[in-house]
Amino acid sequence: MMPFAYSKPADIEAAVRLAGPDARFIAGGTNLLDLMKENVAQPRRLIDITGLPLREVSETAAGGLLVGALVGNAELARHPRIEADYPLLSQAILAGASPQLRNMASSGGNLLQRTRCPYFYDTGTPCNKREPGSGCSARTGLNRNHAIFGASEHCVATHPSDMCVALAALAATVHVQGRQGTRQIAFADFHRLPGNEPERDNCLSDDELITGIELPAPRFAEHVHYLKVRDRASYAFALVSVAAALTLDGDRIGELRLALGGVAHKPWRQPDLEARFQGQPATADTYAEIARVMMSGAQPLAHNAFKVTLAHNAIIRALGTAQQRQSGATS
Repeated sequence: MMPFAYSKPADIEAAVRLAGPDARFIAGGTNLLDLMKENVAQPRRLIDITGLPLREVSETAAGGLLVGALVGNAELARHPRIEADYPLLSQAILAGASPQLRNMASSGGNLLQRTRCPYFYDTGTPCNKREPGSGCSARTGLNRNHAIFGASEHCVATHPSDMCVALAALAATVHVQGRQGTRQIAFADFHRLPGNEPERDNCLSDDELITGIELPAPRFAEHVHYLKVRDRASYAFALVSVAAALTLDGDRIGELRLALGGVAHKPWRQPDLEARFQGQPATADTYAEIARVMMSGAQPLAHNAFKVTLAHNAIIRALGTAQQRQSGATS
């Protein structure tokens, strides 16, 4: 680990003034410190934001919630309003990491997790995400855990967060502040596909700080389910995960939300597909057709073709479970 300067600003404006390409904001540090220990990240300055006033969960004028960036994952998952009105988010958070990590991790930091691709962490192997232009070892190496959607010749890494898959399905908004002022970013636009710049995980500028995550007014408080499929039941990242949310109009689908994790460089959602199945019968046959259409564009690699079938079956199961689930269930 290389030497670095440390600052703990008293307000948001001071924090963003210190920011830049060689600096990193730090809160819980559950991912950044690992990256620094492995010399994958080598910031010259750490900006400790734990003293900033970003720990509140407050109601918005539109009837939703604004979650401060420093609200802990464990606290958020068990917040009464989240459990009651956004159970999909609670389920996703509780499916991620371990209790100890959830106690440390911040909501804003969860959005900034970097891939767990082993080649990214191994500084002895080429990786375009770690060192642009060096190559992608996963393309010709072991790629069992890698992307089947949205990859490029430069990177096939996947995004690791569970929380973000639920936020994608719920169409959250990310609030940020930088030296040029504040802005709000639709969650679908926050994370990037790798393209020709796999080193960029999101659309933030170097000086921008996540200040909060806005949840829209609750519409999916009953028929929701987060399904995570992994190699072991204990702490492990998803091979495939599904965030499913439904409203029902009698025996038909009123509104559908569906997002996948573990399959792309960002949470994978297809709003056009969701709209296509509005009004269709809420049956296993419909769910199978939804899964077929959603997986039709998959492009598996040498070792992860099993993810196509796995995700197909997980979608059917998640939608069927969501249909049967009752309000307030978070397990």
